[in-house]
Amino acid sequence: MKRASAATTVARVSKRTARSSKAPPKTRPPAAPRVQLDRAGLSLSLPDGGRELLPLRAGACHYWRLERSAWRAALSSLVTMELRLVETYVPWQVHEHGGEHGEPARYSFEGALDVAAFLREAHDLGLKAIVRPGPHINAELTDFGLPERIVWNPDCQARTPRLNPVMLPAPPRAFPVPSYASKTFLAETARWFSVVGRELAGLVWPNGPIVLVQIDNEGALYFRDGIYDQDYHPDAIAHYRSFLRARYRTVAELRRAYGIAAERFEEISPPLRYDVRSAEDLPRHLDWAESHEALLAESFATMADALAEAGFSGVPTFHNFPMGESATPLHAALVRRGGRERGLDLISLDYYHPAGDHRAIARRTTELAVACDALNHPAFAAEMGAGAPPFFPPLEERDAIFTLLCAMAYGVRGYNIYMAVERDRWLGSPVDRDGVLRPFAAFFRKLGAACDRVGFGSLVRDVPARLVVPRSVRRLARVMHAFGPVSQALFRVMGGGMQETVLEDDIDFGEGHGDAPPTRAGRILSAAQRALEQEGVPWALVDGGDADVALAGARLVIVPTSCGLDAPLLDALRAAAAAGTRLIFAPSPPRRDGSFRALPSKALRSSLDELRSEVLVGDEAVDVGAIRHRLRERALLEHDGRGGSDGELPRETVSPEPCAVTVHRDATGTPRVVFLINPTRARQHLEVHVSGVSKIRDLLDGTTHDLAHGVNVEASSVRFCEVVAPE
Repeated sequence: MKRASAATTVARVSKRTARSSKAPPKTRPPAAPRVQLDRAGLSLSLPDGGRELLPLRAGACHYWRLERSAWRAALSSLVTMELRLVETYVPWQVHEHGGEHGEPARYSFEGALDVAAFLREAHDLGLKAIVRPGPHINAELTDFGLPERIVWNPDCQARTPRLNPVMLPAPPRAFPVPSYASKTFLAETARWFSVVGRELAGLVWPNGPIVLVQIDNEGALYFRDGIYDQDYHPDAIAHYRSFLRARYRTVAELRRAYGIAAERFEEISPPLRYDVRSAEDLPRHLDWAESHEALLAESFATMADALAEAGFSGVPTFHNFPMGESATPLHAALVRRGGRERGLDLISLDYYHPAGDHRAIARRTTELAVACDALNHPAFAAEMGAGAPPFFPPLEERDAIFTLLCAMAYGVRGYNIYMAVERDRWLGSPVDRDGVLRPFAAFFRKLGAACDRVGFGSLVRDVPARLVVPRSVRRLARVMHAFGPVSQALFRVMGGGMQETVLEDDIDFGEGHGDAPPTRAGRILSAAQRALEQEGVPWALVDGGDADVALAGARLVIVPTSCGLDAPLLDALRAAAAAGTRLIFAPSPPRRDGSFRALPSKALRSSLDELRSEVLVGDEAVDVGAIRHRLRERALLEHDGRGGSDGELPRETVSPEPCAVTVHRDATGTPRVVFLINPTRARQHLEVHVSGVSKIRDLLDGTTHDLAHGVNVEASSVRFCEVVAPE
């Protein structure tokens, strides 16, 4: 049968969507989405008008990398592992043929490439599906799964300051990465999505298993995310100038901010290198950094619109942030907003940590979880590593088990095992390529059953203390990155922080400290984190861009001010203070805005009076002992002699350091689950004090422990325990 061309498909889908998107009669309320986000998973509409709550536990299985005869065995193994969904990419490069030299592209979906048949087979077994059609998927594919005709099209390519293509040295060969601003690339993506829609739109819930769809993949500018590395594509420059026009409104206002003599926005060019000589030079560079954040968010939203036009409306969209995401231009709140009325629905994280990497997991996960909890979204690990590519440092089973349990301890409620089923360019999965379960699979089966037993997805972790990372800190760290095209995110993944990557600059930023402002902020946050851990106070990181939602329920908020605070963050802090939250600034009262411009003295006095805050001054801000003393002095902590507290902040104590305990409660506030974390390389005997908890039972090995006698926890491991009600 003759297939319609991609262009014809786009037109047909657009007309169909336009007809179906007409406003309903005013007398009838709009129907609820077929699939809604819930902190415990996904809420699915049912034919009888009810809804089903689906725990978000998935396993990755790449249909095109298996023999078609192995599909059913592999999918059945996912069911045996207590997983509820199968996840798969739909690789553009694999399905497309031709398309060069002006010829129309052809697409193959037969045999092992019949993704619709694969998903129907999953549906028959009771599995729902997560579909990830790109356009970029990585998946250890050559050119990250993009067709050669796309990556080698000059109109699609991101550009360096010298207007050369931006090359990514990724195995098995380097390739030029696309520009997220390129209109040509976005149009090609829309055409690809129309092809995917032709094959799969009929399988969107409730007509089929598709309940969640990803837009793009790890969108950190293809890991070439240095601020002066890209993107100088003409469409990106046009976006930058539009960004400036929206921010400053008039050229006169821009001239005052930049100290330049431009007459039109079209005369403004982005900075090509770090040439800052004083704090007054920073606004131009910080605006360039912020424009990258806006560009990614708007590009994802454009792709989401194209996917909806292709027939995937009615189910949530999401994007996965890679390891080291805090050092990239990815901005969770902006991606959700999309630079318009609505962007993507859900932000998720990827996890590939070695066993014992407790602090990094805690920081990443708490930042994700507090925002998701406030929005009633599931904190989702879109790629929870099980195995690794053969050209990466190996990750063993114990690494995967520690990482997953530790992430759950700090708030992850849903996960996708990547890879659940082994394939080429991947080693260490719990299911082999023939669909046969390996011993490793037993852990995931036990874990899924345990989560169902305690209703883990619906539990809540009370986090009274929040440590805010202003967006200005992350932007300035990108501006002052000392290693050029080597991604700052790489240093985060390797355990480094801003102190290791930020320029040791002798510029006078007016702070009176020897270190650069982002380095100072990093030291303040680290000291506050250690002080709270030593006092047993649960804490979470908060991205300043998410503060309007992520400060909900906080009783104490600590904010570094060395890089300035923007107006939305100050507004969020005012709202928190009005709700009774204690605010502490460090190392001084806020004196600059998010672009490092001095705040007007009148506005500054008004803000401080309204916030009713206090300040950790100078070196006190990076002194763990001084911070602990301040908390006690203000009666935020009062020891009751049993490891608990009669102060304003609840405490969950554990020794020895750096072991940790987290507690998850039900809707009544009753403790239901306790995690005990031993990140050290030796077995530890933990002394634990949690109010209302005396006895726990390990949900994975069945052993019962009386907290009065302490609990043994093996090296680099986590105990997942239910609270045993007193008899």
